Amino acid sequence: MSDLNSSDLQAQGTAIFARAKAILLNPADTWPKIAAEGTSGASVFMGYVVPLAAIGPIARFLHGQIFGEGWFGISFHPGLISGLTMLIVSYVLSLVGFFVVALVADFLAPKFGGQGGRSNALKLIGYGATASFVAGAFALAPGLGFLGILGLYSFYLFYLGAGPLLQVPQDKAVGFTIATVVVTAVVMIVVGTVASPVTGLFGGGYTSSSGMTGKVDLPGGGSIDTAKLNQVAQQMQSAADGKKTAIDPERLKALLPGAVGSFQRTAVESTGVGGMGSAADGTYTAGSNSYHLKITDMAVVAGLAGIGTAFGLQENKEDADGYEKTGTVDGHLQTEAWHKGSSSGRFSVIVANRFSVEAEGSAGRIDDLKAAVAAINQGSLTALAN
Repeated sequence: MSDLNSSDLQAQGTAIFARAKAILLNPADTWPKIAAEGTSGASVFMGYVVPLAAIGPIARFLHGQIFGEGWFGISFHPGLISGLTMLIVSYVLSLVGFFVVALVADFLAPKFGGQGGRSNALKLIGYGATASFVAGAFALAPGLGFLGILGLYSFYLFYLGAGPLLQVPQDKAVGFTIATVVVTAVVMIVVGTVASPVTGLFGGGYTSSSGMTGKVDLPGGGSIDTAKLNQVAQQMQSAADGKKTAIDPERLKALLPGAVGSFQRTAVESTGVGGMGSAADGTYTAGSNSYHLKITDMAVVAGLAGIGTAFGLQENKEDADGYEKTGTVDGHLQTEAWHKGSSSGRFSVIVANRFSVEAEGSAGRIDDLKAAVAAINQGSLTALAN
């Protein structure tokens, strides 16, 4: 019987290794194969997630017992009971977090044009997390812990798998992935908050990610502002808890000016969807030019746009007819586009990681659209957000 069990374990290990290798090295071809398999989400959880999710907690435990922990030149060796407690708590809560993220992915898929499905959502999150599972092994060796940042490759895996597994259209897969990133950040905050008092009972030190500060440099350039990412996650958590509801659209409409320079407001409307979101839209006209100035309260996804700021999102496109660029200016995510042929464009700014202020239409120049957005008092919007 022991030989049979040993053979079964070896076969299972070989299968896990083969799948992990395939999803990491050839995800584009592997996701459609996974979608075509009849494997249930539950079996993926038990046979794939459960063993791989243990890599990080075990590596951190062994590192602490063998090499000790240290910050700012001060080192110590966690006690055995403390270390085991942190291992067990972090492992169990990571599995709970996995289910939470899968449930939210299932819920979000239809919002992005896809099809929900609990089993496929479990497979997407389970296999998509492969990079982060494997990267957890770097916590074992001294000096290699920073390589854990390679686990961010999982976000790319989610992006590629969203279509085959949950039928999310390719043009909406990025938005779906960003939403998954935010939910993951929220879950990590909850995990840290729950784990801290539990491990503290045993003398353990588990720090909640709600205290994240500073920046993490990414391989190949770029960085992540963890403080801003934490702020985004807290905003999302407040929205999920019902602490943040959409502003009355009439209050947003009141912020639209009667005129911006030579452009006069000729029409105005406002809409609201319960406490989920609201918007106010004004039409401004000067001669043959006309544009819309719109304020949108993203409410239930408050903080979502902050992901771009936290990850230092930048994009620039330019051709003979005009340009389009996205980036962070003075701490606000900003998009600017202009088409010379039609003398039209778009300029938008995200305020307080919650409100979108956008001017779009025809104008003499892009500066007219920028002036329209600037006419909206950002201080008033920030006050509404709080």
